[in-house]
Amino acid sequence: MANYEALKASVDKNGEVMIRLDTGESIELHKHNVKFENATKEIVVDSGPQTSWIGADRVTYWIHKEGFEKE
Repeated sequence: MANYEALKASVDKNGEVMIRLDTGESIELHKHNVKFENATKEIVVDSGPQTSWIGADRVTYWIHKEGFEKE
């Protein structure tokens, strides 16, 4: 499962991160629609019609590689 701080840093660095919940649902996080609640270690996703609070221990995550320059 995801480390809260590593996930937070990845969103900050990459601008977007894909997560998969332990239920199998996938969600795309963007800097403009996600907040990290340090006190509770929850990810707050505002997707317009709904807001979701997700425990970081319930997700795995990855980034899209296309469009990124090799360093």
